[in-house]
Amino acid sequence: MGMPEARILTIGEGPGWETWFVKSPELQGCVLENAAGSADALQRLRSRSFEVLVTDPRTSIPEDLALLLEVGRIRPGLRTLVLAPEAAPADVIAALRARVFACFTAPFDPREVVNMVAKALQEPDWRRGIEVLSAQPDWISLRVTCRLLNAERLVRFMTEMRADLAEDQRDSLLMAFREMLLNAMEHGAGFDPEKVVQVTAARTARAIVYHFRDPGPGFQKESLAHAALSYPADQPLAHVQQREALGMRPGGWGILIASQLVDELIYNETGNEVLLIKHVQTHQSRSA
Repeated sequence: MGMPEARILTIGEGPGWETWFVKSPELQGCVLENAAGSADALQRLRSRSFEVLVTDPRTSIPEDLALLLEVGRIRPGLRTLVLAPEAAPADVIAALRARVFACFTAPFDPREVVNMVAKALQEPDWRRGIEVLSAQPDWISLRVTCRLLNAERLVRFMTEMRADLAEDQRDSLLMAFREMLLNAMEHGAGFDPEKVVQVTAARTARAIVYHFRDPGPGFQKESLAHAALSYPADQPLAHVQQREALGMRPGGWGILIASQLVDELIYNETGNEVLLIKHVQTHQSRSA
């Protein structure tokens, strides 16, 4: 379903803005305006309101965040997607602190960007979704409210944080990250938007470590009859019948998938905290 009269402001000579947005089924009915640069964008924002701002893909994240300081004085509720040529971990942290809606670096996937713009248009209450508790390039701790949108946004930020990995390695690592984040939100918090999951991402010389802590009472492995992890490899669908009997939605693959994508998956005694550990060969400058 389209977004009637929703206004999107893009900046610069983007990689085919009209093709990306105007012709996208998710954004049918939206009004797209393009600003030549930052000064033009500020002038347009002073004249009328917009729901979403997409920055110039040629400008750096520090330049974009400087612009957003000015934008915030004019349109404090504006959702902003930052597109940039590249991003160091410190840039991604700064974008999180500035409450950027999402961050993308080249090469851009048009479908991902359009999908995130559509989500931004649909979501009125997003500003408190991801809170930075502490951060430096090799260690970042966050508090995330338990909504699917916030999980998707955080995965996007974490994807940019892991630009030091080969694409296939990064994709598998972030798939495991996403599965365990959603598992914490769903089973630990029941997707209650008043509850939060604490997430820490750390980069050592030899490993990438993710830590999740949910607000639930935890679990014992014996109680996971509804999860694929509880059955032998030669019974991959045994948990499906159990989920149906319990009236649960299809699923139950998350922990199993994550455990196969990382080197170590370790739960605490009560089952409401988990570590994902991926061993890496070298420690590059772009980390955390």
